[in-house]
Amino acid sequence: MINERKKKLLDFPLYCITAENLSKGRDNITVVGEMIKGGAKIIQYREKYRDIRVRYEECLKIREITKNAGVTFIINDNIDIAMLVKPDGVHIGQDDLPIREVRKLVGEEMIIGLSTHSPQQAQKALKDGADYIGVGPIYETHTKDNVCAPVGVEYLEYVVNNIDLPYTAIGGIKIHNMNELLERGAKTICMVSEIVGADNISDTVKNILNDIKMQRRKNNG
Repeated sequence: MINERKKKLLDFPLYCITAENLSKGRDNITVVGEMIKGGAKIIQYREKYRDIRVRYEECLKIREITKNAGVTFIINDNIDIAMLVKPDGVHIGQDDLPIREVRKLVGEEMIIGLSTHSPQQAQKALKDGADYIGVGPIYETHTKDNVCAPVGVEYLEYVVNNIDLPYTAIGGIKIHNMNELLERGAKTICMVSEIVGADNISDTVKNILNDIKMQRRKNNG
């Protein structure tokens, strides 16, 4: 069962992910700084095709920035880099090493997140000791290659009602469609291109957080 320290690190309505190819010429360090300036509290580093030395050096810098700002930092896929950089967590996919083996490498203190696409995968993640799950892709997305078909809001509803783990809804989520997910109980949503591709990243993060707060008030009112 996930401990309270990890729950606290994951307790935020917006989950941000880097994508330098979509960032309008801005490097990841700049983008992360702008995300934090806008109020982001969870940031994942995801760069699948860059030289591993470059990824390592970027993660070192981002670890320092996020630690100083009190922001949860998660590294996607690169377990070896995570073991060296010591972020708050690592995020893996269905085709990566099994959760239990990753746990042996990174230890008990590090958060392990897992991408899931079905109720069966969510139940297995819970059984295997994941600390949180990615739920999606909810809508069609093009922010990474070889992504599976959209799972729709039905899978999100299943997780909300049946899985006792932190989660983030992910995949094709934009400002114009996020309320559909908030209405169905989503506690955390992830946006990629909507944020990194914005002309003003910090203002966009602020506005999204405000919109989430307002939509929740409406939904609960």
